[in-house]
Amino acid sequence: MENIVAQREPLMVETFSPAGTAALGEKLAPLLQAGDILCLNGDLGAGKTSFSQGVALGLGVRDHVTSPTFTLINEYQGRLPLYHFDVYRLEVPEDMEDLGYEEYFYGSGVCLIEWANKIEPLLPRERLVITLTREETAEDRRRITFSPLGERYQPLVEELSKLVRTGN
Repeated sequence: MENIVAQREPLMVETFSPAGTAALGEKLAPLLQAGDILCLNGDLGAGKTSFSQGVALGLGVRDHVTSPTFTLINEYQGRLPLYHFDVYRLEVPEDMEDLGYEEYFYGSGVCLIEWANKIEPLLPRERLVITLTREETAEDRRRITFSPLGERYQPLVEELSKLVRTGN
């Protein structure tokens, strides 16, 4: 039974522009702690990088944040180190071995992983899965679902829910 991580009720939020998607990431950032793992999934153009930019801004990162598609990982300094992965180009999860991913996953910063579903077998059991879906009927409208896996992430999602509801 200990190998099973219960998934509680997910939080679903809609945004209506890339700026709104980034603002949602910025709201999440103050709730993050060293060692947190954020797994972003969604099709091309779903808003993963906009969301990542918002998280970085909320963590106090001053550098311009881009998707590390060709470098696989970018490191940024803010309130906490931010390790921004983009694993879209990986052929197999084992390609992460060359990056020394475990040092990042179990280190002193926040890991934000775009296309995380591609490396599912390597991910820690406890993590926050964030799925971004582009609405077909409205170009800039996004549905963003936060699915907490493990005890650390349930209260985080509950707190984010309060922030979103109150507009803080």
